[in-house]
This record gives sequence, structure tokens and C-alpha cells, in this order.
Amino acid sequence: MLATLTKNEPNYIATFNRHYLHSIDEVWAMLTDNDKLPTWFPELKVDDLRKGGRILFDMGNGTFEEMTITDFHDQSVLEFTWADDSVRFELTSEPEGCKLFLIETITKLTDHTPRDLAGWHVCLDVIGMLLDGKQVENRKQMWEPLYEKYVQAINDLTK
Repeated sequence: MLATLTKNEPNYIATFNRHYLHSIDEVWAMLTDNDKLPTWFPELKVDDLRKGGRILFDMGNGTFEEMTITDFHDQSVLEFTWADDSVRFELTSEPEGCKLFLIETITKLTDHTPRDLAGWHVCLDVIGMLLDGKQVENRKQMWEPLYEKYVQAINDLTK
């Protein structure tokens, strides 16, 4: 399911909604454990897991972008800066697993926005696949059709 895109002056909000047949503990570990993070987002590393702490993004050239953790509640909320935007993960328990919301607040739509949205979409799908014990064959093949759908979704939003 594609993210829901809305305009919330002056920003845009992308909300991803996933249900995983796994416990909050398992999903939280995927988001915050530096042994598990690289399995779905190799560039991310938690440097200091607390409100006011840091997540590092490996730029691939020996430098790291520091992202500040702006909200944190163990096992339920992780929010951090993402350039001029913010990314927020929220977890809630359900009878059969847990629900994850990823909410990205986007300050300005750019040509890169649909790339990021398709990337987050794939990341969330990969988390589910890995938790289910499945192999991820080709992320790019998963990403390409989603990118086109997010380009269209943004075009529809801005008409």
C-alpha cells in the first residue's frame, strides 16, 4: 500500500502504515539495533539512542550526516531529522503483532521526494520480509515501479 500523502500547510505529510506479524520488540530492534539496521538500511547507524541523540547517515565517501533524534519513547517512538524534513516511526501493539507508522514531514517537494518515498516504502517492505525469514532478491526491482507511482501521487497532490 502506497503512503498517504497530504498537504498540511506549510508542509506535506507522507504516512506509511504497516502491520507486522511480529512483536514490538522485534520491529523496534530492526529500527534501533546497529546489528539489524544494515539489513534494511545499510547507510544508517544509531550513534546515541535517546531524545537529543544522533543517528548517522553514511554518505559513502567517508563522511556522515548527523541526524538529531527529536522524539524518543523506548519501544514506541523514534523521530529524527532528515535534512530539512523529519522522519517519525511509531509502533503500537496489536493482538497479532504490531502496527508501524512511518510519518515523514516534508518541508518542500523536490525531484528527489518520490525517490525518498519509494525508498522508505521498500525499506518497510524489506523489514517485513526479513522478519518473516525471507530473502530480499532485488531492491531496485522493487523500487522502480514504486518510484513511478510516487511521482504520480505527488503530481496528483499538487494539481
